[in-house]
Amino acid sequence: MRAFVTGGSGFVGRRLIPALREQGHTVRALGRSQASLDVVRQAGAEPVEGDLSSVDALKRGMEGCEIVFHSAATVKQWGTRAEFFEANVRGTENVLEAARAAGIKRLVHVSTEAVLVDGSPLVNVDETRPLPERPIGHYSSTKGTAERLVLSVNSPELTTVVVRPRFVWGKGDTSVLPILVDAVKSGRFRWVDGGTFKTSTCHVANCVEGMLLAAEKGRGGQAYFLTDGEPVVFREFITSLLKTQGVDPGNKKIPFGFSMGLATVCELLWNFLPLPGNPLITRQELLLAGREVTVSDEKARRELGYEGRMTQAAGLREMQG
Repeated sequence: MRAFVTGGSGFVGRRLIPALREQGHTVRALGRSQASLDVVRQAGAEPVEGDLSSVDALKRGMEGCEIVFHSAATVKQWGTRAEFFEANVRGTENVLEAARAAGIKRLVHVSTEAVLVDGSPLVNVDETRPLPERPIGHYSSTKGTAERLVLSVNSPELTTVVVRPRFVWGKGDTSVLPILVDAVKSGRFRWVDGGTFKTSTCHVANCVEGMLLAAEKGRGGQAYFLTDGEPVVFREFITSLLKTQGVDPGNKKIPFGFSMGLATVCELLWNFLPLPGNPLITRQELLLAGREVTVSDEKARRELGYEGRMTQAAGLREMQG
């Protein structure tokens, strides 16, 4: 069976491609630069030059394939709404258009728990919680729009399934971990309210496990949360994560209320001046990493047979190797 992957050179894609190969799939993966094309080739995929803005490139890559895994997205800390919309919404529209034209049978879209961020608590939430009308942050907003698009086109001809891993981590992380390490080394890191709240997490191997199961067993038009299992204490987990990089986060703290005020001011300044670089903190970042965010993956375990086989201990050992 042939599979096509977007975001194949990214953190999740680099683990997904060899996992697909191990299952006997022939894999093609999109790459917009020579460096990206080299990465997907080394991972075991046939590289397809192009990006999410080109329906023709997407169709060319999907020809002869049965499954599409759409994991490409803009996840940067800061940017204009137009930048996020072009990649996360318009790019997804193009993937869906190409998939229908190429006769793809099943499509798995990688979403995020961030689609639910609206300022209210996210405590043991499941897939019955509706997407908010006014999500906070361009990433949350555009990923929510993309998820709605994917689920809305589900049909007998094209089965679409969404997975929502919470806090993807593991060896090779090119997004969250580098930001945390830089914050500590620059002296900017603080524990919001001491960091003693709980969080759900999802090792990248468990994310891939869930994606493969969603492609095989996922019900069309459905979303599935993916986690490592029971929630963990945010401070304990982040401390262990940073220690694999030889970094000690220290004990500096900051109240949630003060952080929210600071984040609001930062966003105003960066939006209206604008200032160079990234804001010190944003409301979206604070709501996802400054208080409890726990989700239930019971639906994935029940319907997909998802197990989350990579334990936290094993994942941390892998990062130290």
